[in-house]
Amino acid sequence: MTRSKLEYIWLDGYYPTQNMRSKTKVVEDFSGKLEDCPIWSFDGSSTKQAEGGSSDCLLKPVAIYPDPARENGFLVMTEVLNSDGTPHPTNARATIDDDDNDFWFGFEQEYFIMDTHTQLPLGFPIGGYPGPQGMYYCSVGGKNTHGRDFVEEHADLCIAAGLTFEGINQEVACGQWEFQLFAKGAKKAGDEIWVARYLLDRLTEKYGYYIEYHPKPIKGDWNGSGMHANFSNTLLRTCGSKETYEKVCEAFRPVTKEHINVYGEYNDQRLTGKHETASINDFSYGVSDRGASIRIPIITVEKGWKGWLEDRRPASNADPYKVAGRIVETVKSAKITA
Repeated sequence: MTRSKLEYIWLDGYYPTQNMRSKTKVVEDFSGKLEDCPIWSFDGSSTKQAEGGSSDCLLKPVAIYPDPARENGFLVMTEVLNSDGTPHPTNARATIDDDDNDFWFGFEQEYFIMDTHTQLPLGFPIGGYPGPQGMYYCSVGGKNTHGRDFVEEHADLCIAAGLTFEGINQEVACGQWEFQLFAKGAKKAGDEIWVARYLLDRLTEKYGYYIEYHPKPIKGDWNGSGMHANFSNTLLRTCGSKETYEKVCEAFRPVTKEHINVYGEYNDQRLTGKHETASINDFSYGVSDRGASIRIPIITVEKGWKGWLEDRRPASNADPYKVAGRIVETVKSAKITA
């Protein structure tokens, strides 16, 4: 008889930035299949998702991955349901209109690694600052590169878990890193970012670090952190038309505020028009323009306007479910004539 540990992961009810919660269910003779993960419950009154007098919320398994850090372990991403089985108001995943998985997403998750003792990013001296930006991006060597062992271990965990993990690099600011994930299907893309974040946060417990997802944790002349959303659907992958791309981009202009509302808390501190960002008050797009709201990759143009777009506005602390859901809605609203 084999006993397995199923780590149920969900998002709590804190607003506007939700947190991950998790707990372990030990089961016997588990098949490893999603359909054999039972619905579970938790105390919603402890996560701002229910009142004490009627506190039970349900956890509906939606994705499963092997847990590379545990023997006979599995990571189970879940949606939160009300006690009657309907989606809880905090459940953004259930609102995504992409049941055919036509939308593909590649998220670029930036973050700062923080030392729990100094409360500063790695490489920052107490009471001062390291050298200015310039030498940290994609650097190598102990002078400018901080946290590589931790980042490499996280990459190995994600790959071992079966995530579609695409790469890592140190970012522009000292102590800032990025990883990239790709998925076919907006819901799956969100699942994988949250599971990767879970593995990242859990790993910090071993190192004495914590992850700072605030989009502008270091004020001044330092880059903030984003979660750039690269996206496509069949239309963008096959149209071969500059005019179609421009119409899709223009569909984003009248709903700029709706996007910003779900693109992460404190994003106004990051989207200033400096440090490779567009102003939060503007909307723009351009080929190979990292200072635009939406960048049209040069590869898309070189392939005859067949490819993808990059929305550079989402913050590092944004919910990928909300970001993907809003992008899907806007792209589908574009007035495209055959």
